[in-house]
Amino acid sequence: MAIASFMVPLGSPVPAFRLPAVGGGSVSDGDFPDAAALLVVFLSNHCPYVRRIEDGIGALTTEYAGKGLATVAVCSNDVSNYPDDGAEHLREQAERAGFAFPYLVDESQETAKAFKAACTPDFFVYGRERTLAYRGEFDGARPSNDVKADGAALRAALDLVLAGKDVPEPHAPSLGCGIKWKPGNEPG
Repeated sequence: MAIASFMVPLGSPVPAFRLPAVGGGSVSDGDFPDAAALLVVFLSNHCPYVRRIEDGIGALTTEYAGKGLATVAVCSNDVSNYPDDGAEHLREQAERAGFAFPYLVDESQETAKAFKAACTPDFFVYGRERTLAYRGEFDGARPSNDVKADGAALRAALDLVLAGKDVPEPHAPSLGCGIKWKPGNEPG
């Protein structure tokens, strides 16, 4: 069953995080002080909604890195029940999809809760002041259609944010697989 984003209020500050990266080391929200914008995207390896657009995510984020965008991906899924979302499989996904950004593991699921992430994929764009400027879909591509996964919605939002402009609402929510919460860890 597909789950939609919670649509966190615009202007919300980026939640603080420091998480281990699948490639080693750790990454925090403060590691990108010179980036004009920060994209935090909640992903997973097993979800067909993510699989459908992962190549597009890799291409778009690589293109926009040259324009001042920093990107991090976070996987918060319960790997004991969803082993395809374990670190070794996330590394394989990053290579397969051309992810040139850190892929982080949120084992405690506290980062997903702090962001109010609901699904994979779930996109959060923060401007230079690290306040939420866009939350919503990548584009209209879904496993059930043949819409090109070009990131049209995210691309339009990033162009505005990088130009120092507001992204007018409404923002179409992202749609995907619900975060796989550990038993008893579901947000209240």
